[in-house]
This record gives sequence, structure tokens and C-alpha cells, in this order.
Amino acid sequence: MCPFQGKEMVSIHPFWEWRGPLSVSAGVGGGTWERMPLKDRRGCCPRGPGRSLQCGCDTGDVAGVTQPVGQGWDNWGGEAGMPRVTAAAGLCLLGLAVPPADPLSLCSYNAGVGANGRREEDFRFCGDRNQTQESSVIYKHSPSNMSIENTAQALIIKRPFLPNRSNFYYKYSLPPTLGRYRFCIYWFESNRTLQLLYGKQSILLGGDPSSSIPQGQESQETEGTRAYIFNVSYFMKGGKNTSLPANDEYCFPASPESTPVWEQDVEKQLADLDNLIAQPLAPAAGATEQQRLRRKLGELEEMLAKVELKGQNQTFGEATVHATVLRVQPSRAPQHLTFVSQREESGEVQGFTVDLPSSLFMMVKEREEVLEHRVLLMDINRQTMFQDENSSHVLGDKVVSISLVDTVVANLSDPVVLTFFHDQLPRNVTPLCVFWQEDTSASSGSWDSYGCTTVTGSSQTECRCNHLTYFAVLMVSSPDITSVHRNYLSIITYAGCLISALASICTIFFLYFRSKQRDQITSMHIHMNLLFAIFLLDVTFLISEHLAASSSEVVCRVGGFFLHFSLLSCLTWMGIEGYNLYRLVIEVFNAYHDHFLLKLFLVGWGVPFSCVMIIFLASWTNYGPFSIPIYESVDGRSTNATICWITNPLIHNIVNLGFFSLVFLFNSVMLGAMVREIVRQNKKGHKLKHVLALFGLSILLGIPWALIFFSFTSGVFCLVSLYIFTIINSLQGFLIFLWYWTMVLQARKAPDSQSSSDSAKLQPSSS
Repeated sequence: MCPFQGKEMVSIHPFWEWRGPLSVSAGVGGGTWERMPLKDRRGCCPRGPGRSLQCGCDTGDVAGVTQPVGQGWDNWGGEAGMPRVTAAAGLCLLGLAVPPADPLSLCSYNAGVGANGRREEDFRFCGDRNQTQESSVIYKHSPSNMSIENTAQALIIKRPFLPNRSNFYYKYSLPPTLGRYRFCIYWFESNRTLQLLYGKQSILLGGDPSSSIPQGQESQETEGTRAYIFNVSYFMKGGKNTSLPANDEYCFPASPESTPVWEQDVEKQLADLDNLIAQPLAPAAGATEQQRLRRKLGELEEMLAKVELKGQNQTFGEATVHATVLRVQPSRAPQHLTFVSQREESGEVQGFTVDLPSSLFMMVKEREEVLEHRVLLMDINRQTMFQDENSSHVLGDKVVSISLVDTVVANLSDPVVLTFFHDQLPRNVTPLCVFWQEDTSASSGSWDSYGCTTVTGSSQTECRCNHLTYFAVLMVSSPDITSVHRNYLSIITYAGCLISALASICTIFFLYFRSKQRDQITSMHIHMNLLFAIFLLDVTFLISEHLAASSSEVVCRVGGFFLHFSLLSCLTWMGIEGYNLYRLVIEVFNAYHDHFLLKLFLVGWGVPFSCVMIIFLASWTNYGPFSIPIYESVDGRSTNATICWITNPLIHNIVNLGFFSLVFLFNSVMLGAMVREIVRQNKKGHKLKHVLALFGLSILLGIPWALIFFSFTSGVFCLVSLYIFTIINSLQGFLIFLWYWTMVLQARKAPDSQSSSDSAKLQPSSS
């Protein structure tokens, strides 16, 4: 028994024992105070009166005596109803009496736990070991579990190793002094470290390569005499401290979160993701497939967050997706971090650099204590996973992801700088730095520029953003044509198509009841078919956007089919008008062909129908909703016009532009022949009628449609050509109506029969 030395000892409360890690600067965290059993108080006796009270303990525990709150150093504990232990009354550490004047001596116990004690372990195992002879710690590889075994010769700890280290084990010497030792094993998931505290000795298991020994050279320590571990308890993050009975071996299956990830696992995940990205997305399930790919990308990020690295930094992947993991050691004065990607000679983007400000790591330091920062960089060379509803195009199909493991980064005081290096961009596009905004209420997402500033150069684009996520450079149409002009052009188009459709029907009825002379009936039927094709084109175009807004894809595909058929019919009958002009001017005036009108009818409607049927039968998805992005301004805020049309741009370019080019060339030659005829008949008093005839013929032949080629230019010239093209072609049916009636009035005012005969070929009835 320990003798009391003074009256002050009467006020001392019972002894309590701390179960958990110890920190001097911020108190105790991650453990509990437990009343020390009477049998364990042996060797833990008060020594000394008053505030100089000390106690000597040989149990290997942290022990103390309680004291009323406010008397002495009372920051140990803090839970309601728990005792507060005062350092003034004394703390006993492994038999070492620690006076209150020297609290820093306790740091030996707290080694590896963090300077301020705020870092909490993810797993803890504690127990008492009777060391009866000189022994050591053996740290070995285990396929999937963590286990603790005890023999008289060694304390054996097993955990999964890196594949390249699984053929080694580690050996550490323990204190030579015999006796009972309290030891604890701590697992920290954030930096994948395993810490052993054995008495006053702190060992970072697996941290010293010089302690590694090849497998096969084990001593007999691992097969020694089994010995029990006493007073065992363990703790897992999210749970509570649990006691276990004495035993010589304990095994803890690894949770999915703590299961180690090896380099081979990451490479396999990257290969699977590359294969999925390489497969073409089905249009019907495009959004769902994108969401599935982004989930796979999220799984890859989780693996990169805890992959076992060979060195300080490591890069994975060789195909579409490249991933780099950067380790950054925390410091009191963090430095900015710069990463430079590999140069790509063949791509539209030759490379990029990332500059992370020091304030990023300062912000993380303020939130929690960490042993290392882990930065993930992913270079994605295909936009498949990031397609928005507007089918926006990003520079070089490149998306760069920047993230800090287990940390959401936003509202940085200093921006993250991401610089893309590329060739000189076309004049009609403007680069805009954007990030991917996931839409939780829908299956897709969208590109947004909030929080990012774009700094452009001749061969590089610099993005300055105040957060971390997926970044890209959006190719935005230059605002040469502002939203105001686009609105005007849209109004002209819709109003013109409506007027043109009505005028076409009126002209058809007038021509039908016109003179039935044999030399006039062929031309009139050709005019009527052209006007009916224009009517179909105007009507299908006007209802196309409404069909696209409907929920039925079948209806939209039918609408796109008929819109394309109407366009090709229009072009075909324009070509037939050119042939009819050739027939009237070059051939004999009243030449007759058997079933001529029937043949023209089959060509005018049969060729377009056959063409669209072939496209439809090749793939029924060639027709359907087609979104045309209309950028309001350079800030990237965009709207889109969706119509039922050809979904494959290649088919549009080959069929429509190719078909029109042939018709345009042929009709231009026919118009040239007509000009020659006008020059030959150039007589005084007929110039106005000839000019009107030439204008009407050019409308019939579709010559103004060629203005569409000038829309590929930029500046004022492009704007003027678009206005002229929109006005003339949307009002084509109405202009034919006006031209026809003007020519009729001119014919009725002809001064003499000879002049009327000379210009007979230019009359509406014969031309």
C-alpha cells in the first residue's frame, strides 16, 4: 500500500484510466475515461502533497486522479457526466511520473497522431502484452485482412501490401526491458499509414525500407510460443470502443472502404472505361449512357483517391483517359503547385498546364489536420461523357478534371489557372472557359462559365476559376450576328414562309384556270408543281419545330422525312424549270414529246422520294430531332432551336448541298442562254419587261439559293447575305406570284402584236 503524506490526500477522488490516444495541446479525443478497477490500481499510488502530487503506475495505462472543475489544468475529458482529470494532480505514463511543469514529455506518447490531435484514426486496436523475453515486431503481408498475433518472441501484424512489396516483411526491435506493455495500433485511411505505439516507442510500420527482409528468410519468431493479449479493445470509425476477451490472435476483415487499391486495379478500370467510351452511343439512350459513363468515371476517382502509389506522383492510362495522382506534403507555408502535361503533337490541343495556388492548401489546413494532400488530375480526350442538350463542342474534345481528395473546393481567393495550348483558332469562334454542371434532376448536365474567367491568346487559352471540377474550352460562335439580328431573321423567316405558302396556293389556282393552249399547258403544269413543292416546304418547315417539341420521336422522324422530301422536291422542280427553259429557247419552240408531262412528274416527285427512302431504310435514326445551337452572346449563355430534320450532318452536306450544287450549275447555264436571247431581242421599249422576265426566271430557277454559300463568311458581308437569302427564299412563292401578275399586266399593255410575238417566249404562259 502507498502511504498518504499529508491531509491534502483526503480530498483526492478515485483513479480513472484513459482508453484512447492522448494529445497535450488540445486535450483527449477519440477515447473514453473509465474508472480504474481496484486490482489495477496497484503500483499507481499518490506521492506528494498538494499540487505537486504525482503517481507511479506500472500498468502501461494513462492514469489520473479527478479534481473539481476549475482547479488546475482541467481540459482532459469534457463529456457530460465524465470526470475531469487535472494535470496538476499528476498524470502517470507507463510508469513514468510526469510533473505538470513538463507537459511536453507526453509528446512521446502522441507521436504520429498529429501536432494538434485533431486527426482521428479510422481503426484502433489496443491491448496489454506481457514481454517475458527479448522480442520484436513482425509486419507481414496479408491478402485481404488485418490480423494481430502474439507469441513470446514477436508481435505479428499483418495487412495487405503493395504487389511489388508482398514478397517482403518488416522487422522492428522492441524495448529490451521486460514487463507488461500497453500497445496500440492505429490505421489512418487518409494517408494509408499504420502506426504502432508500444510503450513509449512509436513505429511507422512499413515506412523504413531498411527494415524490410525478403520472404523465405523468416526466423522462428513467427512460430514461437503463443501468448495472450489482455485488456483488448478496438475501435472503427463510425462505431464505438468495443472490448474483446483475451486471446493470442485477432482478425479484422477489411471494409470495402479500407480495402487497398493497387496499380493493376486502376489500369483495369481505365481500360474498361476506354472501351466503353470508344463504343458509339445509341441516340435513343444517349443521355443514359453518358450518365453510366460518368458513374464509371466517379468510381475511377474513388480508386485513385486511395491507390497505393510507388512514388510521390504517378500517372495511369495510355489511351483516352489519363490520370495523374500528385502527393503534396503539408507545410506551415504552402507553395503553389504546377503540373505540366505531356505534349501532344497530333491533337487540336497540344497540351495544358495546371497551376494550383497556395491558398488552396491553406484552406484545407484550416479545416482539418492531414498528413498529405492528394491531388487528382484527369486528362479526358473525348467529349462523349459530357454532351449537353445543345450538342456543344469543346476545344479538341478535351476535358480536364482537377480535384482534391475528400475536399470540396469552391470560392478560392486565388484562382486555379488552367492553360490550354492549341493552334490558332478560326475567326468565327471564340473560346470560353467552362465547367461541367451535373443536373441532378435530369439524366444529363450542361456547361457553365460561372466562376471562370477566360484569357485568350493567339495559341493558348487561359482559364482562371475559383473552384475545382471538370473543365474545358467551349467553342462559341463569334457574336458577329447578335441576338437582335437573329430575332429579326427568325421573324422574317416565319412570316415569309406563311405568306409564301398562301401565295403559292393562289397562283396554283390561277394557273389551273388559265388558258389551256397546247404550247402553254406544259409550262403551266411545271410552274404548278414547283409552287406545290414550295407550299409543302413552307408548311413542313413551319410545323417542324412544334413536332420536335412533342414527346413522340416517331412523329418527329416522320416530320423530318417529309421536310427533307419537300426540300429535294423543290430543288428537283427548279431543275425541271431549267430544262423547260432550255427546251423553249434552244430546241424547236413547239417540239412535242410523248407523255412528256408524265415523265416530268415521275422525275420531279419520284427522285426525291427514292432518295429519302434510301436514307430512311439505311437507318431510321437518320431523321429525328436536330438541335441547332443559337448563342446569344460570348458569355456562353445559349438557346437552341430544335427541328425535325436530318440527324446526320454528313448526309445533309452530301445530299442537300451536292444536289443543290448540280441544280444551280445547270440552271445558271440555262439562265445564261436566256440572257443571250434577251440581248438578241433587245429593242427599245422592252427593257423593263426583259428585266422583270429575267428576275422572275432567276426566282423560278432558284438562283438566289446560292446566297447560302456566303453565310460561311463573317462580318457585315455575312450579315447582309443572310438577310437577302432569308427574304428572297422565304418569300419565294410570293415573289413568283408577284412576278406572274406583273408579266400578265405587261403582256396586256403590249403596243403591237409584233412586239408581243417577239417576246412570246418570255410570257408567263410560255416560260
